[in-house]
Amino acid sequence: MSTSDQPRHHRPTSNRPPLPRPPNPSSRPAVARPKVSKRVLLRVASVACGIQFGWALQLSLLTPYVQELGIPHAWASVIWLCGPLSGLFVQPLVGHSSDRCKSKYGRRRPFIVAGAVAIAISVLVIGHAADIGWAFGDREGRRIKPRAIVAFVLGFWILDVANNMTQGPCRALLADLTENDNRRTRVANGYFSLFMAVGNILGYATGSYNGWYKVFPFTKTVACNVECANLKSAFYIDVVFIAITTVLSVSAAHEVPLGALSASDAHGQSSGTDEAFLTEILGTFKYFPGSVWMILLVTALTWIGWFPFILFDTDWMGREIYGGEPNQGASYSAGVSMGALGLMLNSVFLGITSVLMEKLCRKWGAGFVWGISNIIMAICFLAMIATSFVAYHIGYIGHEQPPAGIVIAAVLIFTILGIPLAITYSVPYALISIRIESLGLGQGLSLGVLNLAIVIPQVIVSVGSGPWDQLFGGGNSPALAVGAAAGFIGGIVAILAIPRTRIQKPIPLP
Repeated sequence: MSTSDQPRHHRPTSNRPPLPRPPNPSSRPAVARPKVSKRVLLRVASVACGIQFGWALQLSLLTPYVQELGIPHAWASVIWLCGPLSGLFVQPLVGHSSDRCKSKYGRRRPFIVAGAVAIAISVLVIGHAADIGWAFGDREGRRIKPRAIVAFVLGFWILDVANNMTQGPCRALLADLTENDNRRTRVANGYFSLFMAVGNILGYATGSYNGWYKVFPFTKTVACNVECANLKSAFYIDVVFIAITTVLSVSAAHEVPLGALSASDAHGQSSGTDEAFLTEILGTFKYFPGSVWMILLVTALTWIGWFPFILFDTDWMGREIYGGEPNQGASYSAGVSMGALGLMLNSVFLGITSVLMEKLCRKWGAGFVWGISNIIMAICFLAMIATSFVAYHIGYIGHEQPPAGIVIAAVLIFTILGIPLAITYSVPYALISIRIESLGLGQGLSLGVLNLAIVIPQVIVSVGSGPWDQLFGGGNSPALAVGAAAGFIGGIVAILAIPRTRIQKPIPLP
């Protein structure tokens, strides 16, 4: 693939029929644009740090918190159903809309800013859910707090919609800035993954600290205990963080408004028609080559593997390693805090892997690296199941704190999982951006299509994991076993079906 500055005029050379509703021709002359520097790519990707800071708090604290509000463990995963559902519709719709946005501020930046504002509002609603529930009639001593749950779920849904509204256009903006350069696309996605790691580290570190209510004493109220006050304080920090990173990101990118693009630059970015969104996105599927379908298949299997872990990571630590239950003693909270610490170390490995991503893919090929990472993920999930089995049969649960060896093993598993997670956050996006370029799709819509392969498996896991776990007597091991199987199969498919293309040593980026 060429890395020149010249605008792209090529069209697919296959015999397949043209894509539905091609772009309208334009007489606007093409203008060569200089390549953006890596410093600009770095700043644009920085918003991932703010997004992931809040996401880390969400992953480490909200499953335990929602159980403290009274939702049973078997149904906690259903609360997370809002994320996949919002991603199923919001991500492709936002990608489609941003491809066609004619704002003078550019196509992607308005969506990034709107999403960041929505994130700030949603985390404030979640943090104050107990206070809102108290104001509308919830009282201390009741096991279930229905009004607080309603406020929590509302904020949670807004948060997931906002995350999709922000993250998708940011990835599309990076793809726009790197144009048709394969290596720059991988590097930009590596930067994005790196900032996700930094956001994870800061978010999990914030979530693992139990003294925020002392820093923000006003957060502890009659309705909001110490754990709730810590959560609320952490989200206050998140609001400041997302504001800073959003300003850094949108001020770095100099987007050309859609109306100012040449015909060739606008090709694949906007159809210029009023064709129905759903018809268009479904119409693209029949033009996908086999390599794209393999990427989507491996992505789906990968996320069937990851989602049980994402749902229950700190809950697993609190229940199956520390032997606690929500709202029953200090063991569960101690386990959740230790789980957050493990996820922070996970993010350190994620960041290191992100830095090495380009070299790994250049040496062994992106498909092979992705496949090996999925097999590592599957082995780690099996190790979690084995650790739970050993912890149960040692006999300390319910009587004393877990042995140091069990805790170290659990934290080590969390840490190692940062390696495959970095691959998951980067390689599929780079591959899909590169492979479907010849189809003439806009980057926003293309990433929305990839997102379907992520969220549909998440819907299945969200609906089925709680009842599936209960069918085998509770606990998280049954869902982790399904995740291990899916990850292993996805790894084998990636190794065998995605070409191991090696990239020659490139000219350094400016």
